[in-house]
Amino acid sequence: MRIPAAVVSSGATDAATPVVALLLHGFASHERDLVGLASSFDLPFASLRAPLAMPNGGAAWFAITSPGNPAPEPVAAATEAIWAWVDENLPAGARLVPVGFSQGGLMATQLLRTRPERIAATVVFAGFVQAAEQPADAALRDARPGVFWGRGDADRVIHPDAVARTGAWLAGHATAEVRVYPGLAHGIDSDELADAAAHVRERIVAVAGDPA
Repeated sequence: MRIPAAVVSSGATDAATPVVALLLHGFASHERDLVGLASSFDLPFASLRAPLAMPNGGAAWFAITSPGNPAPEPVAAATEAIWAWVDENLPAGARLVPVGFSQGGLMATQLLRTRPERIAATVVFAGFVQAAEQPADAALRDARPGVFWGRGDADRVIHPDAVARTGAWLAGHATAEVRVYPGLAHGIDSDELADAAAHVRERIVAVAGDPA
């Protein structure tokens, strides 16, 4: 499994770049879907296309079999595909800010839960975490990295069990900024985007002196 396409901004592949935003779209979308958000984070970025082709011309990180509770094997394969692309295309010393929407939000947490030393901040828009224990979960219980999790109170796409699981996981593994936006359905609004960008700026300052 490989990442088939990406939109990469200028500076993202420069060895001197300290932080790169990694944009991860939702189910049945594509690599250009979140590019419009990038300017809010004021970082070089790479926006990846998920590896699973969909009939509508979009793509997915994994097939939906049990909503909100994906099988661990396809998620692990997609996670490995993202890290393979990062290792091949981005500077080894650059910290990442995964920014994911919906299914891409789960993938953002997967990067944190597998190689937290590469992550400066994590942004999850209308997403969730998977139930399966991940390689870095034990370390995260001690490190408590910063995570922004935003969702709308009118979101009917993400299963309530997945929402509850995510809240519990964040409480035990992260220093989370959790925001719920009144009237917002399964999407991202300007208030949420501004809050996420502010969170990322604060986290980048916080980790600036950490060489890990």
